[in-house]
Amino acid sequence: MPPAVYLNPLTDFGFKKLFGEEPHKDLLISFLNTLLPEHHQIADLQYTKNEYQGITPTDRKAIFDLNCISDRGERFIVELQKVKQHFFKDRSVYYSTFAIQEQAQRGDWDYRLSAVYTIGILDFLMDDAATEVLYYAQLKDQRNQVFYDKLTFIYLVLPRFTLQRRELKTLQDKWLYAFKHLHELETIPAELQESVFQRMFDIAQLSQFSVEERTAYEDSLKHYRDLKNATDTAHSEGVEEGFGLGLEKGKELGKQEGLEEGELLGRMKTAQAMLAKGMAVALVAELTGLSVEQVQTLA
Repeated sequence: MPPAVYLNPLTDFGFKKLFGEEPHKDLLISFLNTLLPEHHQIADLQYTKNEYQGITPTDRKAIFDLNCISDRGERFIVELQKVKQHFFKDRSVYYSTFAIQEQAQRGDWDYRLSAVYTIGILDFLMDDAATEVLYYAQLKDQRNQVFYDKLTFIYLVLPRFTLQRRELKTLQDKWLYAFKHLHELETIPAELQESVFQRMFDIAQLSQFSVEERTAYEDSLKHYRDLKNATDTAHSEGVEEGFGLGLEKGKELGKQEGLEEGELLGRMKTAQAMLAKGMAVALVAELTGLSVEQVQTLA
């Protein structure tokens, strides 16, 4: 396999290099505008130093985020989530409240808030039964009408994006394709000739990196591959084996009991695979939903 020409935007280093640096914010603006309604299109933005997502060691290993404010005051939390965590929707809601609370003003204040968007780029399937690439979620009432339009969650499920280059039509299609395939390309495709993508390819070219940048990128790429390989392998082998054992036992103990035991066995197999890859006990516990004590017994 020939060496890569462009960086992988799903690594911490790649995501920050392309979208988290002030000179390159035009890339982030272009990408966000493909997801936002007309009345919230961004002309300019500034990055904030608030780090909502990195409170726990698990978050810092599995998630990378950017926080920014548009020229009109809308707040954006843009996060790259590499692996699925239990209660990750709860977590998204929890962290979105920080962007709301920071708008509070001292003294007389009428509670008027600017819109908050949480945008998750997911490198995993959010819901195995669904088929959507894009999820849009807002608070609604009993008549299914929007109750509050200033809090929006947008999730991009990259594994479900399957368009080929010849099928790309919109700017959004092209950005999703770039997220998923940039690191596989050797030249700039004819379908990505817009100026913003020309800029992206220039910034992403590995040959122009300094020795320090290349080392930092390789470390980030190794972490991404190890994490992804551990979860993918465990899911395809450990979970299947665990559920199979559970179903067999279910013939004796009853279908529900068998499924529940199979799920536990599957998670334990997943944990074993992660531990074999050198992942920390606390991180394995968080990702599999097992207790730290249960994981320690497998170490």
